Amino acid sequence: MIDTPTSPVTSGLPLFFVITVTAIKQGYEDWLRHKADNEVNSAPVYVVRSGGLVQTRSKNIRVGDIVRVAKDETFPVDLVLLSSDRADGTCHVTTASLDGETNLKTHLSVPETSVCQSVSRLESLLAVVECQQPEADLYRFVGRITVTQQGEEIVRPLGPENLLLRGARLKNTKEIFGVAVYTGMESKMALNYKCKSQKRSAVEKSMNSFLIIYLVILLAEAGLSTVLKYAWQAQENWREPFYNQMTEQERNSSPILRFISDFLAFLVLYNFIIPISLYVTVEMQKFLGSFFIGWDLDLYHPESHQRAQVNTSDLNEELGQVEYVFTDKTGTLTENEMYFRECSINGIKYQEVNGKLVPEGQKKPSDSSGVKLGQEEILFLQAVSLCHTVQISYDQPDSLPLGGDPFSHVNGFTSPHVEYYASSPDEKALVEAARRLGVELVDNTGEIMEIQTLGKSENPEQFADIERRLNTARTALQQREEQLQEVYRFIERDLHVLGATGVEDRLQDQVQETIQSLRLAGIKVWVLTGDKHETAVSVSVSCGHFTRNINILELLRQQTDNECVEQLRRLSRRVQQDHVTQYGLVVDGASLSLALRKHEKLFLEVCRKCSAVLCCRMSPLQKAKVVRLFKTSPEKPITLAVGDGANDVSMIQEANVGIGIMGKEGRQAVRNSDYAIARFRFLSKLLLVHGHFYYVRISTLVQYFFYKNVCFITPQFLYQFFCLFSQQTLYDSVYLTLYNICFTSLPILVYSLFEQLVHPQVLQNQPSLYRDISKNSLLSLRSFIYWTLLGFCHAFIFFFGSLVLLGEDTPLMASGQVGAPVCGCLSVRVTHWVTCVPQMFGSWTFGTLVFTVMVVTVTLKLALETHFWTWMSHLVTWGSIGFYLIFSLFYGGIIWPFLHTQDMYSVFVQLLSCGSVWFSILIITITCLAPDVFKKVLDRHLWPTVTHQSQSLPAPQGPTLSCVESLCCFQHGQSGCSRLVRLLDHVSGSCQSGDARACPVSARNRSWADDTFTTDRSILTLSPLEVSHC
Repeated sequence: MIDTPTSPVTSGLPLFFVITVTAIKQGYEDWLRHKADNEVNSAPVYVVRSGGLVQTRSKNIRVGDIVRVAKDETFPVDLVLLSSDRADGTCHVTTASLDGETNLKTHLSVPETSVCQSVSRLESLLAVVECQQPEADLYRFVGRITVTQQGEEIVRPLGPENLLLRGARLKNTKEIFGVAVYTGMESKMALNYKCKSQKRSAVEKSMNSFLIIYLVILLAEAGLSTVLKYAWQAQENWREPFYNQMTEQERNSSPILRFISDFLAFLVLYNFIIPISLYVTVEMQKFLGSFFIGWDLDLYHPESHQRAQVNTSDLNEELGQVEYVFTDKTGTLTENEMYFRECSINGIKYQEVNGKLVPEGQKKPSDSSGVKLGQEEILFLQAVSLCHTVQISYDQPDSLPLGGDPFSHVNGFTSPHVEYYASSPDEKALVEAARRLGVELVDNTGEIMEIQTLGKSENPEQFADIERRLNTARTALQQREEQLQEVYRFIERDLHVLGATGVEDRLQDQVQETIQSLRLAGIKVWVLTGDKHETAVSVSVSCGHFTRNINILELLRQQTDNECVEQLRRLSRRVQQDHVTQYGLVVDGASLSLALRKHEKLFLEVCRKCSAVLCCRMSPLQKAKVVRLFKTSPEKPITLAVGDGANDVSMIQEANVGIGIMGKEGRQAVRNSDYAIARFRFLSKLLLVHGHFYYVRISTLVQYFFYKNVCFITPQFLYQFFCLFSQQTLYDSVYLTLYNICFTSLPILVYSLFEQLVHPQVLQNQPSLYRDISKNSLLSLRSFIYWTLLGFCHAFIFFFGSLVLLGEDTPLMASGQVGAPVCGCLSVRVTHWVTCVPQMFGSWTFGTLVFTVMVVTVTLKLALETHFWTWMSHLVTWGSIGFYLIFSLFYGGIIWPFLHTQDMYSVFVQLLSCGSVWFSILIITITCLAPDVFKKVLDRHLWPTVTHQSQSLPAPQGPTLSCVESLCCFQHGQSGCSRLVRLLDHVSGSCQSGDARACPVSARNRSWADDTFTTDRSILTLSPLEVSHC
């Protein structure tokens, strides 16, 4: 059995506390995820059962169930369309949440089932659906349906046009009925998800590496102590102390077992060098700190009443380390809406103003009736109203359901009687614009389209001749194609250009500024979209992703591996030969598949040389592959993916950090993301400000914890040299337990929640400051070694400083015996201090003195690192020291009946009653911290970094009152206020003249841009007092 130097409670209580708090935090976040998943799985749906419609939950749908989906609802599973409310059995859906395409797609049902438009007919339907095994390809589906009618089996093929995908939304159709073929994780949307892996931040990985180093230090200290113990006992003149004699059983035991026992005992004694409580403090810091993102009003979107959302707090500091941003286009960079902006008719450029055509440059119509439409303008608008694939719904627009999309009718152009739906959003925008300008499409049934021009219906007789010619050609049995071509030539003769239209997919606000800020911060931005090449390039240029001076390279329409590799080699040579020109790369999905198959390194090489990359026509899994390609590259950069649809889920889960946009394409991206924001522009503050704060705070927290634990346990190691390596503890067991839990925990926790190294507005205005913390620079090996060596230096000063300053008053004789109480003199060159320290408390007195100096020093060391002081910072800093003093007085001043032994009784009272002890605390603390102060001053003035310079910039804020000046706001405060402000101004050097009267009375009259005054509230620099509004 091992005789442990500390009790099991002393060693186990901190570990139990850590595990408990971590479990609570992780359990809470898992409960939030479960709650979000349950909202989807418990969504109400209607299925046909027992001759009627039965409401159930989406998770209860089984393959073969007939499901009813109403207008604007999302398909809960993959369905084969059976029927709709339309006579032809068609319906229209939007797949924006799957592939990013906002246009409406037409889906068909087979003729035998399209007539089953009621529950009773569906109940009597006898059919068998056979289809392929589930696969991830959204655009591929092979199956067949066998319908039995009057004893005859009719087989119809099924393809992608018959399949309604989970996640798509029903449009322009009241309701449809479909049979479930793929459910749950077998649906195509789910198969495009990547299995969510456990994400770990770079700080957490560094922390684990540091723990391994400290574990080696622990083993080395324990091994060295064990070896020295036996080396000491091997000396001939060594005498076994009377109070530490071995038992007969120990003398007869194996030397190897005694060595192992002593080694393990030293491990228990020194185990506190491993900062177990670091994990609970980090968990609390991440959990509590994550609330600041949700509380930030700058990340709140008032139009949709949505605030930022944190789904996992484990990656807060990773926001400050991002090197690559991979973003979706539709709904992420754009508003996912088309707007008619302008048109050109007969060479004249027009804009729409208040529903009227106005020539460019004219701000409003010239009279109340507006600009009168001429024949050319009317003909142009008629062509716009007729040449399209827009369909009409005569239903009243649905009212916005609770939790629905607040922007579903943002165009605001729907009539009380007519609502337009189109396969292309720009067509819908043009038809709606023509209606506002006076030419309205009122009917589009079959092959007849009816329009009204300025309220009057157009006579279709003028098109009767053309219709007769087309009908004759279409019904011809001989040479049909030739006759059709002849009619087309007749129709298209003598054509001339009527005009041109300008339609814009509106960008979200401040997208261009956000991308520019990310670039200045050293972050490369990629756009990954499922949209077509032309549209994607146009949006990239308009949003500033491709700037005007970028030379765009293309890797498009590659058919074979050889073509792809040759093109990549040409691009590689081009970008390597020209180091001046900025390049952008455009890649399509087919070419990307070839590039990622065998030429990943060459593709990576080309991409690294490009300032911006655009990937178009991509599937969801391809997006994830691109993210993984860079995340696993040799440099291991930190990647961030941002998107708003279900097609972005895979890359959001693959990236180191996933951001979901609360857009119009459902909530799949938000539910599977680490963080969710309402608009892309919020990404700037999320990274440049919150990311910067989180990383600086937690990096200091981690290193400070290692530092204070080195300070804590190293004196214990040194003490063994004076107690014959008897494994005697230097500190009381209560102090061992409470050092990390109570005495030094709150100051670093508050620091890690509120510290601001630079003003938030300065961080946003100077994105380049983000580069100073990139690549985990604050947790480098050099910084870690500095904090560790600093801890060892301070620990040596604690121990030997206390030993030297107390002199003979501390009985550390070689034999360990304690003498009688005597009065001793402590001589310090200049002054002689007389003190009387009872030696009956010698060992505990010395250990308590070391512990007291240590608590004061490590607390003030953190105060030196603090730049942003709040009332809470003052409370926990000085309160922790005060709490330790008060606790020690009560703990050692009262005989507690529930304690078996009370070695500390009256020790602390006797210790503080001696003047030499107070002097020792003061001189040792100053000795430890003075070099830190000098180093910081020299670094700030001789080798200032960009961050140091930014701390001296004035905070961009309005007139404020200093804490001192605020006294003037209260009664009886005026008299002393002005004199005190003048005195502070004079002392800080803002008054250059000798006459104090030359100083301004009010701090409001000072120039806050003066270099003497900074927003850095460090106690190391002359700076204004913390400002507060009166």
